Amino acid sequence: MNILAIIPARSGSKSITNKNIRPFAGKPMLAHSIEHAKQSSYINRIILSTDSEEYAQIGRAYGAEVPFLRPEEYATDTALDIEAFYHCLQYLKEQEGYCADIVVQLRPTYPIRDSKDIDAMIEILMNNCSYDSVRSIARAKEIPYKMWHKQSDGSITPIMKDGKECYNMPRQQLPEVYYQNACIDVTRGEVITNRYSMSGDHIYGYEMKHNMDIDTEEELRLAEEYIKITSGSSRFVFDIDGVIANLVKDNDYTKASPNLPMIEAINRLYDLGNQIILLTARGYTTGINWEEITKKQLKEWGLKFHELHFGKPNGDYYIDDKMLPMDKVLEFIRM
Repeated sequence: MNILAIIPARSGSKSITNKNIRPFAGKPMLAHSIEHAKQSSYINRIILSTDSEEYAQIGRAYGAEVPFLRPEEYATDTALDIEAFYHCLQYLKEQEGYCADIVVQLRPTYPIRDSKDIDAMIEILMNNCSYDSVRSIARAKEIPYKMWHKQSDGSITPIMKDGKECYNMPRQQLPEVYYQNACIDVTRGEVITNRYSMSGDHIYGYEMKHNMDIDTEEELRLAEEYIKITSGSSRFVFDIDGVIANLVKDNDYTKASPNLPMIEAINRLYDLGNQIILLTARGYTTGINWEEITKKQLKEWGLKFHELHFGKPNGDYYIDDKMLPMDKVLEFIRM
């Protein structure tokens, strides 16, 4: 089968200047998607669709074909994916007689993806003739059933109008909702060329746990944090109480119990090769020596770490420019 990967990388991004060639983990952003395509067991042709000769040179250097520069009208802020993809497939058919059986879209703004997901999605389409396409999705955190449109006069109307007042219902009674996470789209070539659609009518949802699409500087920063953390080259400093151990009344640490999900996460960071340092305020105010009890607890709880330090000042708030929210750490290591 002709299985074609198309990487759409127009120039002129406004959210991040030259986003598609912005350096990320030592390479231009679009280079990562080219490498993901090369790692696939099924993709046998890779094309970079761009309107920029500079981008084209970078794409060729990393192993993609750039047989044309995308026409200006298909590279504007308002241009649709279907316009660029239809143009690409028509060009290949007219100039080479080449027809793609399956087209894989790998957006260059998603530099962190697993090529096994690419192959799994291709296999779904190869083995199920009833599907027109496969689209990667992730479970939505926000609930559309509880969202509203706001009018110019300040009044609001529910987005979901089904007569049930679902915006007043407990979230547990509402259906699960998913969003497309922009990681991978796999479509039959004829759906694009004959039906002028990127998805067709019958779409299979391939569920992922994450969203690493980069459209802002903050998303870029978090993606860089992910790479740094999972590469095992970071130094983490953790508090004990309220993080590794559940908080106890009157700071009687003999009654402390383990926060098992957090311990599991820290052990995962340890196993990845990161350095784990513990810094605690136990005994800072009272002068009580909690060292032996703390060491015994950490051993019983199975926590892996490199250093344990006492003497952290007891404060109501701690402000640090290198603070990383623990929910984000948990999200990273569970991906």
